[in-house]
Amino acid sequence: MTYPDNILFKVAKPARYTGGEWNSIVKDWCEADVRIAISYPDLYEIGMSNMALPILYRMLNSQPDVLAERVFAPWPDMAEAIRDAEIPLLSLESGRQLKDFDVIGFSLGYELTFTNVLNILHLSQIPVFSAERDDSHPLVIAGGSCALNPEPMADFIDLFVIGEVEEVITQLVSCFRSWRRNKLSKREVLLQTAAIPGIYVPSLYGVEYQTGGSFKSITPISPQASPTIKRQIAAQLPLPVTDPVVPYIEVVHDRGAIEISRGCTRGCRFCNAGIIYRPVRLQPREAVLTAVDDIIASCGYDEVSLVSLSTGDYPDIEKLVNDIAVRYKKQNLNISLPSLRIDSELVKLVGSLSSHRKMGLTFAPEAGSRRLQQVINKCIPEEELVKTAAAAFERGWKTLKLYFMLGLPTETEEDVESIAQLVNKVHALGKNFPVRRPQIRVSLSTFIPKPHTPFQWAAQEDEQQLSTKHEIVRAGLRRKGIRLSWQEPKFSLLEAVLSRGDRRVGQAIHRAWQLGACFDGWSEHFSYEIWLKAFGETGIDPAFYANRQRPLDEPLPWGHIDTGISMDFLKREYQHAIEGKETPDCRNGACNACGLEKTAKPCIEKVAERKVGGKKISGGDRR
Repeated sequence: MTYPDNILFKVAKPARYTGGEWNSIVKDWCEADVRIAISYPDLYEIGMSNMALPILYRMLNSQPDVLAERVFAPWPDMAEAIRDAEIPLLSLESGRQLKDFDVIGFSLGYELTFTNVLNILHLSQIPVFSAERDDSHPLVIAGGSCALNPEPMADFIDLFVIGEVEEVITQLVSCFRSWRRNKLSKREVLLQTAAIPGIYVPSLYGVEYQTGGSFKSITPISPQASPTIKRQIAAQLPLPVTDPVVPYIEVVHDRGAIEISRGCTRGCRFCNAGIIYRPVRLQPREAVLTAVDDIIASCGYDEVSLVSLSTGDYPDIEKLVNDIAVRYKKQNLNISLPSLRIDSELVKLVGSLSSHRKMGLTFAPEAGSRRLQQVINKCIPEEELVKTAAAAFERGWKTLKLYFMLGLPTETEEDVESIAQLVNKVHALGKNFPVRRPQIRVSLSTFIPKPHTPFQWAAQEDEQQLSTKHEIVRAGLRRKGIRLSWQEPKFSLLEAVLSRGDRRVGQAIHRAWQLGACFDGWSEHFSYEIWLKAFGETGIDPAFYANRQRPLDEPLPWGHIDTGISMDFLKREYQHAIEGKETPDCRNGACNACGLEKTAKPCIEKVAERKVGGKKISGGDRR
């Protein structure tokens, strides 16, 4: 089954919904024992740029009796068209109705996609509440970074994968296989999966709240359920996907992508990813080089991105980049290095690549003052930023984009003013170069206290406080050649509520979706008024979740999720932040005793050798 032409002719970019892309996998539906639909619940162009989906797509389809197909959130024009035609949402590969699949798996990477999950289920004619789904409906599962606080979505999801799916996928699929072959009930398969490390089944737990309304506890109500769910950590990175599905339309990251490392040891205290992707694991250099060869051959890309949380920290990154550049000099291959730290030598490296498009470089100082940098544990000397900017301008870059954060804990007006002062110093460098004066683009984001970070107890500033700080920065940057942008504080308030919410917040998510909330991360579709109405009707006070400083001894709704990072370490880091005390990168010195040294072997051991292209290779030090 496919969408009829009279629907596709009505919508923007119908190729979002037709499938048939290069390298997509179409299996015989009748030959598969387990049929899984996988989704990043956002627009096709966003979902097809997500790195987790190709890994999962490959791992599932590599099993002969497993069929995995993709589905993404239809844009409002398409959603309206299929509703009017009374046609359910279809998968891309075979055009099957989602309700015909055994399992629907969502990758939750951004809180403002939560209403999209409900919309996908509804458009698929599947009840959105797990309690309303019976044995005739698919099992609805979820993973991803947002699953590290699963409670806001707990009423809608049958089970969550906590941590890295590479570690549990084999056991999980085995349970699904047994479920289908032995015709077990959904209840029986959920009890089986609950015994797998890293699997959280919300229906097997009871939630209690304090008399005053704050969260009290989550406890198992079934013997199969564990009181604590441990984040699963892959001992080594999977080999890069070198034959990903190639879209027919341009997507956000329209290039080959190779994950060269996972995890970060720099310890920025606001950074959720820096916690939940620890420890650092490296893709062996030989595997990266082989992957570049293979992805160009199978996809035809003229640009390859070397992806990690901090690409410049990859050992001998200069040699790796130069080797790739030399190998593909004649093909004019572009090498993209996202997430570069502020480092003039790295800028010189990238600038030396003659094929690189010198359109712009992006750096994230986050804070303008040395004091606030010490608070967040991201200390970048002013002279290093100036030196890096000078190196970029000297080598022909026309645009420099700088990311800063407002509303950080302990932030003062002086800290905010220092942002403008620092940007003006960088801007003044432009007159020293003969080329057209470079452009400085400044992006201001709002601090959002995230679970499992040292700032998980901190309060988010309210809209009025943030607006005042925006004005301070704007007043200090009224110069030609400087462009300032920021996200509305309302987006950040909602993200804070959804990221630090308990199970009761699910009622507001559901009501907001009923009222029309969808694609909340998109400014043209975001309605703060809808969310305020939903909060009011469900008795949820957003300030209680976002703008409240939490005591260090208050039970946390995500406290039953064990990331491997100890609560003692997080509290110690929070105290260090208040004191303005830096914590050094453990990669370059002594262990900071975050907790992983007791639970994660890759944190302290060398990685075993493995084969790539018939050769034995070593992953190097994964500490």
